[in-house]
Amino acid sequence: MSIGSEYESDGGVVNEINMTPLIDVMLVLLIIFIVTLPVINGAVKVDLPKAVNKPVETVSRNVDISIDAAGTIYWDKIPTPMVKLNSKVAVAAAVGEANAPTVRIYADRNVRYDVVANVLSALQNGGLGKIDFVTDLPQTQ
Repeated sequence: MSIGSEYESDGGVVNEINMTPLIDVMLVLLIIFIVTLPVINGAVKVDLPKAVNKPVETVSRNVDISIDAAGTIYWDKIPTPMVKLNSKVAVAAAVGEANAPTVRIYADRNVRYDVVANVLSALQNGGLGKIDFVTDLPQTQ
């Protein structure tokens, strides 16, 4: 430690650590690790066996049910009365619960609630439980 004023520059001992060389060394080590790590991970050569397999066929079918403001129900854009809706739901649910289609409901904002409730009840009673309600994004200003 030097004796005297800290403003004098007579070559006295400095009691602070210069961090610049330490930071330089750390950055060089970091670059070395970044460069060598991918080489180390890819160094193991493995001869993997070849297998012939049939891809699993998953049919992800969607059913679109639209309900306009007048209460008309459309099954994949085909007008369907409520009596025929129950039979179409039964046919769609006959493939099994694991392969059952997802039902997307497009209901007009002015449709009566009881029409949508009846459609939901028919879907649930028929065995279709995967139901999505489709909406529009709100307009941003």
